Parts: sequence; C-alpha cells; structure tokens
Amino acid sequence: MDHIDTDGYRANVGIIVTDGNGRVLLGGRLNQGGWQFPQGGIRVHETPEQAMYRELAEEIGLSHRDVKIIGETHDWLRYRLPNRYIRRNTDPVCIGQKQRWFMLRLIATDQSFRLDTTDEPEFDRWRWVDYWRPVKEVIYFKRQVYAQALLELGPLLFPNGIPEQPRWWPKEWLAAPDY
Repeated sequence: MDHIDTDGYRANVGIIVTDGNGRVLLGGRLNQGGWQFPQGGIRVHETPEQAMYRELAEEIGLSHRDVKIIGETHDWLRYRLPNRYIRRNTDPVCIGQKQRWFMLRLIATDQSFRLDTTDEPEFDRWRWVDYWRPVKEVIYFKRQVYAQALLELGPLLFPNGIPEQPRWWPKEWLAAPDY
C-alpha cells in the first residue's frame, strides 16, 4: 500500500539514470506516446532508497549491482495533479505526489535493461537523451518538478557546471535555486 500524507500527497521516488556521458534515460510509457523517468510509490514500510531499488527493478530491470547512487534530493519535491487526474473515489484522496529524487550512474551495459519484469510493465521502450530533454518530453504537470530535480542534482553529474538551459526553457525557471 502506498503512503498518502495528510495533505493528500502520495510519497514517491523519481529516478534519473545517467550513462556517464551526461545523457539521461527516458522510458516510453506502455502503448502511449509519453516519455518519463522511472518513478513509483513508496510503500508504507519502505525507505525512499528501498522504493527506488524496487522501482528500478520493476520498471527497467536493473538491480543495485547495475547502478551507483550519485545523489538524492535534499527534500521532497511536489507536484499537484490537474483536477481531471484526481481520483476522488479513493480514501484518502491523492491530489499529487511528493517525490524524493535519486541520480544514478549506470555501471552495467545497456543490455541490462529489461522492460518486461512485471505483468504490467510501465515502459515499452527507452532511450538516452540530452540532460534537459526530459523536461520538454514529460507530461506538462510534471515539468517543473523535473526541472527542480535536474537543477539540484545536476552539479553532481557536471561538477564544472551543468549544461545551459535550452532556449525553450520558461523564464520563471531560469533562476536556479540555491542548494
């Protein structure tokens, strides 16, 4: 059972897998056009790290032996679901997600990815993309959280400075938060 806090936010982990060359992994949603990072709920008696490894195995078939943790966000990053996505018939009602984000370096080969480890796979394809590309490709209501996670964790991957934000980057996101 997933944990939903008193404010209606479901505890969740987001996973940024890097290839060691500054690119990040995007998964293509099963039978859909959408792309996103691996992510998933934190069960009631799980730590964020335990949930991250479980989701990593379920969604892309990797184990702790295939990756190295580079870092984790300092706090929860939240996004609210648009009204049409809120399932009001659940108790408690989930209005959004609060996420702990992990950045991982793949130390195995690309052949280690498996998208068929569960009866209901999340993804049916994957690809490596430039660092900021996921912000543009993810569903609109997750974009700001993706930007926050990439801004906070980017210096761990790029110690000499993260890549410049693209021209399509919204002006209100240009000021990087002070971490």
